[in-house]
Amino acid sequence: MTQLPLRCRWPATVRIPTLLAAGMLAAGCCGKPESTPAVNLESPAARGSANEAPVPRPPTNPEEGLMGIRLSTPDTVLTATLLDSATSRDFVALLPLTLTLRDYAGTEKIGDLPGPLSTADAPDGVDPEIGDLTYYAPWGNLAIFYRDFDYSRGLVKLGSIDSGVDQLETLDGAVVFEVAPAVS
Repeated sequence: MTQLPLRCRWPATVRIPTLLAAGMLAAGCCGKPESTPAVNLESPAARGSANEAPVPRPPTNPEEGLMGIRLSTPDTVLTATLLDSATSRDFVALLPLTLTLRDYAGTEKIGDLPGPLSTADAPDGVDPEIGDLTYYAPWGNLAIFYRDFDYSRGLVKLGSIDSGVDQLETLDGAVVFEVAPAVS
């Protein structure tokens, strides 16, 4: 019987973690230096070049950290307030954005986003309410609920529709999402 070299007889469950640990120790990457800034590579803003101007932040309510956006079609204008979260900031960095919304399951309007949003510090899921503007991470799409729905794992609440909730059910086709002008 031919003997395999010792390295080939170790199961992968032992070989791979051992090699990874040895590589990390050799590279000295077990600790993060204090001077290294954290960069969220999932963020659309982080994907730009170093020469690009920073993405302007939308108007916020300083007391609550909320951001205002507007959703519009030729016939309808809705306003929404976004929560101040990593996912919402990634969404705002995409604005202005036109999405084609379509009905899903007689409960929500969905539209495909151009790329993934950060889910840093987001809960595992949410129980959406009527008027909730959400990001469904497993599919990478935006979902706006016009009917109540159950808890959904992977759903991240971005904010809520403030005006025009009664028009959500008929909202289809091209919808422009943009930062709402600051109210003085």
